[in-house]
Amino acid sequence: MGGESISMSGRKGRLVLAGLICAVVVTTGCSGQKRENRMLFNGYYFPVKAKAIDKKVSLADFTVTVDKASQSPDDAREAGRHGGTVYCISNYGTSEIEWSLGPDSDPAQLRIVDDKFTFSGTCQRP
Repeated sequence: MGGESISMSGRKGRLVLAGLICAVVVTTGCSGQKRENRMLFNGYYFPVKAKAIDKKVSLADFTVTVDKASQSPDDAREAGRHGGTVYCISNYGTSEIEWSLGPDSDPAQLRIVDDKFTFSGTCQRP
């Protein structure tokens, strides 16, 4: 092997590169989970979805659903906090949230239903 180098130039190299790109795209597409909706906290992935309760009335009132909450409830709470923060920044330009049932609520109030936490809050105006 003395001094040989691997080159991606030329037709063969482009075909190999194209094949690798296709493999990555296919693998990502088959995951069944949108990666942009997953959050990693302390080694656990949590699918998170934030949405308006009634967007015809107001975008301020929203819910955040955190899936796979039973794998680490404390980390799932943080994923929910982050999901709410991202939602409010996207819709109101602020991270201020008044939680009606949120990540800092008394743990006795929080229930994991179908392996999900559901939090609700209101984005505060800047």
